[in-house]
Amino acid sequence: MKKILLSALLLFSVSAFAQLKFSLQSPNKNITISIEVGEQLSYSVMHGNTCVLAPSPIGMKLGSGRMLGTKPIVKKAKTRSVNQTLSSPLYKKAEIPEVFEELTLTFNDYYRVTFRAYNEGVAYRFETYYSKSIIVENETADFNFDADYQAFIPYVNARKGEGDFINQQFYNSFENTYTHIPLSQMEPERLAFLPVLVELNDGKKAVITESDLEDFPGLYLRNANGKNGLSAVHAGYPKTIEQGGHNNLQYIVKERENYIAKTAGRRDFPWRIIAISESDKELANNDLVYLLASPNRIGDVSWIQPGKVAWDWWNAWNIYGVDFKAGINNDTYKYYIDFASQYGIEYVILDEGWAVNKQADLFQVVPEIDIKELVDYGAERNVGIVLWVGYAAIDKDMEHVCQHYSDMGVKGFKVDFMDRDDQLVVDFYYRMAEMAAKYHLFIDFHGAYKPTGLNRTYPNVLNHEGVYGLEQAKWDNESDLVLNEVTIPFIRMLAGPLDYTQGAMKNANKNNFAAIYTEPMSQGTRCRQLAEYVIFESPFNMLCDSPSNYMREEECTQFIASVPTTWDETIVLDGKVGEYLVIARRKDFHWYVGAITNWEERDIEIDLGVLPNFGAKSGHIFRDGPNANRVAKDYVSEQAQVWGNKVKVHLAKGGGAVMVF
Repeated sequence: MKKILLSALLLFSVSAFAQLKFSLQSPNKNITISIEVGEQLSYSVMHGNTCVLAPSPIGMKLGSGRMLGTKPIVKKAKTRSVNQTLSSPLYKKAEIPEVFEELTLTFNDYYRVTFRAYNEGVAYRFETYYSKSIIVENETADFNFDADYQAFIPYVNARKGEGDFINQQFYNSFENTYTHIPLSQMEPERLAFLPVLVELNDGKKAVITESDLEDFPGLYLRNANGKNGLSAVHAGYPKTIEQGGHNNLQYIVKERENYIAKTAGRRDFPWRIIAISESDKELANNDLVYLLASPNRIGDVSWIQPGKVAWDWWNAWNIYGVDFKAGINNDTYKYYIDFASQYGIEYVILDEGWAVNKQADLFQVVPEIDIKELVDYGAERNVGIVLWVGYAAIDKDMEHVCQHYSDMGVKGFKVDFMDRDDQLVVDFYYRMAEMAAKYHLFIDFHGAYKPTGLNRTYPNVLNHEGVYGLEQAKWDNESDLVLNEVTIPFIRMLAGPLDYTQGAMKNANKNNFAAIYTEPMSQGTRCRQLAEYVIFESPFNMLCDSPSNYMREEECTQFIASVPTTWDETIVLDGKVGEYLVIARRKDFHWYVGAITNWEERDIEIDLGVLPNFGAKSGHIFRDGPNANRVAKDYVSEQAQVWGNKVKVHLAKGGGAVMVF
C-alpha cells in the first residue's frame, strides 16, 4: 500500500518573516512539533500534555561565514503526508509501516530544514543546495528539557590525559554501561555517545539518536552548564593521522582541523531523532533509525545470507578431547567447521591471529593457516568462512583484499578497531560497505560506533558492535552485565542490530562470577543466554563459547542452532528499562518468545493473545531450574501449556526463559 499526499506550497514574501511559528503534528495527533523562526531557529516537542523538549536552538556554521538557522528568512514552506509500507529485508520484521507528517522550510540562503512527526517520535535534518563544496565549522543541536530529568548516560570510556580532554574522547570504542543520573549531574567535561535516554514526566521517555550519518561526523552529547539540556559535540576533521594503535591496525589522529566536515554543497545532512514512548516496551521495537536511512543502494540482496557463526576468540580456542594442539591452525578451525556443520551453523570466523601480527597486511598469512583449504573444507560441509580484519589493514588495499578473498570463497569480513566516528571514519564505513557488496561479501562492523541505518542503505552490513557486550566478561569484574542486558534493548538496540556475542555455557550468579580471560563465563543463568538469541537483534549472531563445551550441552546447542537471526515480525510484550523484557518474534509459522530479568526474581504472565493468528495450545520452554539461583546453569526443558493465551513463567535472579510455539 502506498499513499502520499502533497499539500500546496505556502509562499511568503521575504519581508513578512521577522518572526514566525509553525507547527506539525504526528498522524495520531499525540505529538506536536512547534517551530519558531526568530533570531535563532528553534523547535520544541510535546507529547499530549507532556513536554518532551523545551525550545531548543538548531543551526550550522559554515566556513564561508554563513550561519544557517541564525536570523533565518523563510522563502516557502511545504507540507507532506506519507502513508506507505516498506519492505525491510534482513531486519527484525519483513515490513514496516512508514507513516508521518512532514514540514520543509526553505530559507533564503540556499538551505532547507525538514521536520517529521511520526507516531513514534520526531526528527529533523538540514539540507543545503550550494553549487560548490562547503566546510562545516560546527553544528548547533541542543536538546533542552523543562526539568532536571533522570537520564541513562553512556559516557565515552576514556581516561583523562594531558591536554584537551574533549579531543581525547573522540578516540573510543563506543562501549560502556549506563550511568543513571539527573541531567544536571552529568560530568561537564565528559561526552556521551548515542543513543541517550531521558526519563520524562508521566512515565514517558525520549531517546536521542541519529540516522543517515553519511559524509559527516557522528554526534556526541554534553552538558557543560549543569542545567537541563544536552548540546551537540562533533569530532574535528582529521588534519594529520598516522598508522598505529592496536597491533598497528588503526589510524591515530595526531591533530584535528578547526572544522568538523568538508563536504558537497548540495546534500542532505543526518537526521537528528527523538524517539518517544508512553511505555518502555515501545522503545525496544522502534523503527525510526531504519525508516530515516537512505534506501537500498545495492539492489538484489538474495545473495546475502544472515546466520549464526562459531566464534573462536572469546573462548580462547579452548577445545579439548582432540589429538592435536589447539590454537590458530587449520586443525583447530576444521574442528570448528565440523562442529558448525553438525549443528547447521552457517559460518565459522577466523578472528585475530590468522594474518601476521603488526604488519597490517592481509596477504601475509601465518604459516599455520591455509585459508583456501579451510574455505574448501567448509564449503563441502555447508559452512562459510568469515575473516576478522583490522581497519588500517583493509583500508589501505580495500578492493584488492575484497576481490582476492571473495574469489577464494570467503563470505564476509568482521572489520574491527575503527574506534572513531569523525568524517573520515564515517566515509570508510560507506566505502567498505559498497566495496564489499561489489564482491558479494557481508560486513560485521566491530570496534564501531552505533548503527545509523547503514543496514538499510547497504543490507550487506549485517551487524554493528558499539555495545558493552559479553566480551567484557573476560576482563571486567566490576560491571553489572545483567543490568546492562536489560537496559541496552531499550536504548542501544533502538539504533539497530548489535553484536553482543552471547551463548556462554559456563554461567555464574552474582556471587561467584569472576572475569577469567582464557576461560570466561557469563553473568546470570543458562536460560538467560538462550533467551538472548531472541531478545537481541543480531542478523549475524555469534556462538561465543567453545565447540567442545557446546557438544557437552546438546539440548541447549540444538536450540541455539535452530533460532533464526532475521524475523518476519517482532512484538514487544512487556518490559521496563533496567528491570526486565519480554519479546516475541515470528519466523514463518513459528513464534519465539524470550524473557530476561535483572538480579531480581520475578514471576511474569505472558499474554500471547496479542500475537496475530496465535492459536497454539502448547509449545516448548527452557526456563530457570529450581536451583538456578545457586547453580546458574540449572534449567528445565519441557512442554509449556497455554491457558487462555497466557503462560506463567518464573525467572530466577539474573534469569531468563525462552519459548517456541
